[in-house]
Amino acid sequence: MSTGFFWDESCFWHSGGEYALTLPVGDLVQPVAGNGYPDGPETKRRFLNLMRRTGLWSDLVTSSAPLVTKDDLLRIHPEEYLSAFEELSDAGGGELGLRAPFGAGGFDIARQSAGLAKAALEAVLEGRLTNAYALSRPPGHHCLPDFPNGFCLLANIPIAIEHALSEGLTERVAVIDWDVHHGNGTEAIYYDRDDVLTISMHQERNYPLDTGAFADRGLGAGEGFNLNIPLPPGAGHTTYIEAMERLVIPTLADFRPDVILIACGFDAAAVDPLSRMLASAKTFRMLTMMAMEAAAQLCDGRLVMVHEGGYSEAYVPFCGHAVMQEMSGSPITAPDPLAKTIAARQPSARFDAFCSDLLAEMEEAL
Repeated sequence: MSTGFFWDESCFWHSGGEYALTLPVGDLVQPVAGNGYPDGPETKRRFLNLMRRTGLWSDLVTSSAPLVTKDDLLRIHPEEYLSAFEELSDAGGGELGLRAPFGAGGFDIARQSAGLAKAALEAVLEGRLTNAYALSRPPGHHCLPDFPNGFCLLANIPIAIEHALSEGLTERVAVIDWDVHHGNGTEAIYYDRDDVLTISMHQERNYPLDTGAFADRGLGAGEGFNLNIPLPPGAGHTTYIEAMERLVIPTLADFRPDVILIACGFDAAAVDPLSRMLASAKTFRMLTMMAMEAAAQLCDGRLVMVHEGGYSEAYVPFCGHAVMQEMSGSPITAPDPLAKTIAARQPSARFDAFCSDLLAEMEEAL
């Protein structure tokens, strides 16, 4: 098994602005340590550094990738949006959408981020790698074709998918989004298509507030090819695994994709500042294992992960390390320092049963 890890130093240099969590500094919102922008570089840098520290890095095929081209971008984003983005980037940065600020050079950094996703998918589809991870930053799953939001400036995964489709590398693609926030951008881009299955497993009404309902199943040719799994705040390890077993895996099996992509956010973790869920590094390891088993059965193991959210500098590295160990089959571990604490904070059996009933209702409605 060969596992790729695509990253580039420039992605750590993407900047946001003066924020306190998701609130722009100003009026009564005071600055916090650093610049307060939640999507800081250290979660990703520390993830990478932990793998170097343990030695797992040596078990991966690591590389950067070219920036996406103008043609790549135009398959998703209109010329008007790209021109406005590039112009503002050249002028020192700013904000074109909702909670998606960027600094000088942000346009090319976003092109680099999307380029990592494109290269990872291409390498797996061409058989050069068994599976791969793209450490993309800025993220992409909230970005609409003409409107960036939620820290997302370009639609990284759709850009990668459309390149692969245009090159004849694939015909059917499945996207599983387990970031804690709804993957509204990816959903919107593929909502009326039947060649790309989109599945989002997220905290209900976290972000965005008005998308991600289970009833939203697609439109026209895309009806039945979009699945939202909104989970109540406080859902933990057991519910995530059950949702994967009862809803995600059967939906994948019915669709039979050529490749599975995962929008891999680690913000469902118990200590993340932008969510209220109770996942752990063990949760992400098991979700990865289940995704790999599905890929092995359905598409010769072809699996690509693209980094999305996750805002705990201390804990994201352990979640990421668990995922990369599982993907690569490496024996090198990074013991989770919060494992016992998060295990003790898991929901009661009564709440797990309540969540199980919700999943059963969704299962029956499919």
